[in-house]
Amino acid sequence: MKKILVSIAAVVALSSYAMAGVNSQTGCGLGSIIIKDDSTAIMLALQATTNGTSGNQTFGVTSGTSGCKKTQFVMNDRAEEFVASNMDQLAKEIAQGYGESVDTLAELLEVSDKATFSAALQSNYNSIYTSQNAKMADVLDNISTTSL
Repeated sequence: MKKILVSIAAVVALSSYAMAGVNSQTGCGLGSIIIKDDSTAIMLALQATTNGTSGNQTFGVTSGTSGCKKTQFVMNDRAEEFVASNMDQLAKEIAQGYGESVDTLAELLEVSDKATFSAALQSNYNSIYTSQNAKMADVLDNISTTSL
């Protein structure tokens, strides 16, 4: 009986995964894939708890799986981690046109002309940060299309 229940659970999980959609309130991850009902606060809490306790949301974001979006532009992991960890400071320095975070990003992206790169970032600020809640993947994609 246990084998049957485990098999049914696996089939449900895999079929749900194939039709995965990201919930804008709880994000991507296993919780959003398995628990489709997001009509109540309890269900949203279950989605978020499942995402958090299973530890798969971080993997999904970095790998582009579990309904998560990966950056279109392939960058090294260090650049992705840096941008994710320094979003606010980087936004401030891009707006100014200079700063230690901008210089570090240029090094991580192996940009040879830092001055031109910094100027391109500054002039394209509104295209890079398209909203106050910009996501790391979108910022990196926008940097790649506007400044590299």
